[in-house]
Amino acid sequence: MKNLINKGLLILALLLIFGNFLFKPREKTDTEIVDKPLTIDKKIEIDIDSDNPSQANSRNLNNLLIVKEEYILSYNCSKGIANWVGWQTKEEDLGDLSRSDDFREDESLPKKCYQVDENDYRGSGYDRGHLMPSGDRTKSKSGNSSSFLMVNMIPQHPSNNREVWRELEQYSRKLVNQGFQLYSFAGGDGEIKRINKGKISVPEHTWKVILVENLDSGEVETIAVIMPNSEKVKRTDWQDYLVSVDKVESVTGYDFFAYLSDDVEEKIESKIYQ
Repeated sequence: MKNLINKGLLILALLLIFGNFLFKPREKTDTEIVDKPLTIDKKIEIDIDSDNPSQANSRNLNNLLIVKEEYILSYNCSKGIANWVGWQTKEEDLGDLSRSDDFREDESLPKKCYQVDENDYRGSGYDRGHLMPSGDRTKSKSGNSSSFLMVNMIPQHPSNNREVWRELEQYSRKLVNQGFQLYSFAGGDGEIKRINKGKISVPEHTWKVILVENLDSGEVETIAVIMPNSEKVKRTDWQDYLVSVDKVESVTGYDFFAYLSDDVEEKIESKIYQ
């Protein structure tokens, strides 16, 4: 009987010693904390005109900085397409205007740079695919028309342009209507072939990175995708191509959202959007 009591006391003691450890609420790990949108102390103050991922300038014809009222871009005269286009999307940019559909050349390009026109994709099997969507500029006729300059186009496979790419554009505008503000960059990477007697490069992939800012809470997060510019994307979802901003930077060699502090940039650019 005495042995049983002693064993019972020993078990009770062990429970008292380890019980607090076993049943103590689990603290969140660093990974779990990072998985939530990051909150910044103040509203982001961004001048999209000063954000230049490739350090484009007015001298390099293959990294030519062009500033429009609605967007900025780095143009590559040797490829006949933009390296990237950057723009903001705010609630006041969205209205109910229809597409202007006035595809046309950009006559402001330097004389040494071939001016791609609205007919140069004809018969190629590729769409004139917007980088900055016309749907992001439906409040102003001039703003929507600006999106149809050919410097804002790349050859996109119909399955890319009309399906997964379009679906991401639509999702992005839903975020804007929910009170978010977006800062986006888009472009192509690699080369499948050339069209129009070699003047225009067809990218192997299309990519986009988006900084999403909640104007009410100050939370920020990113969306990034790399999509095959081919029939491979047919009947897939845009979410199937989610990657981190870090991945897009690794592929392209560009540095996005450099105006953010290093700690904020490091945290949000390493995540894959959920």
